[in-house]
This record gives sequence, structure tokens and C-alpha cells, in this order.
Amino acid sequence: MAEPSEPPPLRKGPAAWSLVLGGLVSAGLLAAIGVQLGRTSPAALAMLAGLPAAAFASFALLYFVQPAADLVIYRRVWGLPLSGLGALLRKTAINEAVLGYGGELYLYLWARRRAGLTSAPFAAIKDVNILSSMVGFAGTLAALVLAAAWADNPELVRLLRPVQWPAIGMTAVALVVLVFARRVFSLRRRDLAFVAAVHAARLAAYCGLTVLTWALALPEVAPDVWAVLLAVTLVGARIPFLTNKTLVVGNVVLLLLGPGSSFAVLLAGMAVATLLTHLVVIAGLGAQDLWRALRGRPQGHG
Repeated sequence: MAEPSEPPPLRKGPAAWSLVLGGLVSAGLLAAIGVQLGRTSPAALAMLAGLPAAAFASFALLYFVQPAADLVIYRRVWGLPLSGLGALLRKTAINEAVLGYGGELYLYLWARRRAGLTSAPFAAIKDVNILSSMVGFAGTLAALVLAAAWADNPELVRLLRPVQWPAIGMTAVALVVLVFARRVFSLRRRDLAFVAAVHAARLAAYCGLTVLTWALALPEVAPDVWAVLLAVTLVGARIPFLTNKTLVVGNVVLLLLGPGSSFAVLLAGMAVATLLTHLVVIAGLGAQDLWRALRGRPQGHG
């Protein structure tokens, strides 16, 4: 009887090429983050310096919501190992600090170099992102309806007016996609349902931790204010190809409420905190890759 054959080894690119690619990505990210940090306002830094420890703890959990959800999803559709978290952290940083959906391109190229993960990475990434958008549109519309029903302050209502129709339009697009789902999606139905459920849980965690962080930073603010700001932030997050969306939303709030708005300063401070965290994470991942290369170990899945 013939002996069972050994499973085929993972296809890996040359170690030097992998190291160069990882180094270029890390260097580009660090440069982009450095440029954006150079524009930081003193007021945002002062806001950060005055935050309580509990707000930083809440923010840390908030930072890892997206990559953690990605890890759960791609473990299901690709069998991604836990060591793939490094690639997902890079993906998140690229999307937020360089170019929206640029992180998906990086993840696609990263997955292509690892034959043991999937033979069709583009199809899975496409489906995951379409479902993310659809869940996000539905959640954004729900947040707008809740905020509009809750807010009784004219200034808060004025914040909602510029974003209501874009949110309704984006939700309509999502519904059209759902109608043609059979032609759009590639994953199996049960996998699509799983991915959608993870996205819904991620959105709920994002909303809860965002409001908690804000409330810990400015405890004197009424809950209806946070409901309105959350709705505006969710609309901003749905705009494609936009970097540092928290800072953009902060600037919109600043324009609508005036230069004395503590909410705009808080959002700017959160944007700076996000960039600083990206800086630490990307520098750490780059140092880890370099250490592995110097010790002659394979790059693994980071």
C-alpha cells in the first residue's frame, strides 16, 4: 500500500523580497503618519494630555475592533492563522492613514504570496468589503434616525441636515447590491451570513466604545449630543478613499458649531491618538520583521 503523500508546502516568495516589501510598506506608512502628525493643533494635543486613563483604555479597545473582526472573518473564509493579525493591522493603518481601500490592495498582495491560505483572495476580500459597506450603511441610517428623534437642540439638528441625504443615498445603493446578490457575491451563503454577523457585531462594538471614549473624555456632555456626533461620524466613515476620517469629521463639526467647539477638539485629539497608535504598531511590526530576518527565520504571516 502506498504511503500517504506529504501535504504541499506553502509557497513563499524570496525572503529578501518579502523583507523589502514589508520595509517599504512600513516606511511609507511611517512617512504618511509623520506628515499628518506634523499638522496637529496644540488644542488637540492639550485635549489628549488631559484625558483620563479610562478613556485611553477604552480607546485601545476601540483601535483593535477592526483588525480583530477581520481576523475572525478571515479565519473563517481563509483559515488565516493568528499570526496573520500583523497583516490585518497594516491593512487597517493603510486604510486610515494613507488611502481608503489601499489596505485591501495590500491584503490581496499579501495573501497572493501565501498559497496555503486561498486560491482566490480577491473574491473573498471583495465580498467581505461589500458586506461591510452594506452593514455600515444600514447602521448609519439607523443611527441618523435615532439621533434625529432624540436631539431637541437646534444646533444638533443642524449638524444632521448635511449628512441625511448622503446616508439615504448610500443605503439605497446597498439595497440595489442586495437585490443582485447572486451575481455580486462569491462566498457561500452561510459564509456570507457569518461575515455579515461579524460586521454587525463590529459596528455595535465600534459605536459603543466610541461613545464610551467620548463620554469619559467629556462627562458633562448630554447623551443626545453623542448620538448626533456618532451619526455624523458614521456618515464620514462611509466616504470612500478618504484618510483620517475622524479628523475630517472634526473639521466639519468645527465649521458647523464654531471654533470654540470642544467636540471638534475632542475628535481632532482622537484622530491624533489613532495616528500615534498606528505609528507605534507599524514601527513594532517592522522591527519584528527585521528581527526575524536577521535571525534567519521565515517571515511567517505578518
